[in-house]
Amino acid sequence: MTKGPEAFRTISEAADELNVPQHVLRFWETKFNFIRPMKRAGGRRFYRPSDIAVLQGVRRLLHDEGYTIKGVQRLHREQGLRRLVTAGQDEGAAAAAETVPPPDAALSDDGRERLTGMLHELEDAKRRLDDILKA
Repeated sequence: MTKGPEAFRTISEAADELNVPQHVLRFWETKFNFIRPMKRAGGRRFYRPSDIAVLQGVRRLLHDEGYTIKGVQRLHREQGLRRLVTAGQDEGAAAAAETVPPPDAALSDDGRERLTGMLHELEDAKRRLDDILKA
């Protein structure tokens, strides 16, 4: 059974999808501060679709277009993540990139209200848990 396009990938699945060894993904994490997979207990890495889209761009720039690590770092610094995603874009990467809102996207009033409500619910739950732990 294959995972859907929105599913998180383990490091082995990401490595297979990108056609690079797992140790290369770990190495890239040390060289590129914008590669930050989600880590679970025990340090297990999970790559979001947006992470895969960025990694596809990094892979293409380094392996296919002959960029150096410093060159990719400079490209990221000067042009941002969107440029890296564009470099590796195919149908799957394009779909993953579209699901990630830009960091400066405005939040609608309705969205802000919903988030505020959720925040209050979480704060109430935390207070109740704190009270239970004190007892």
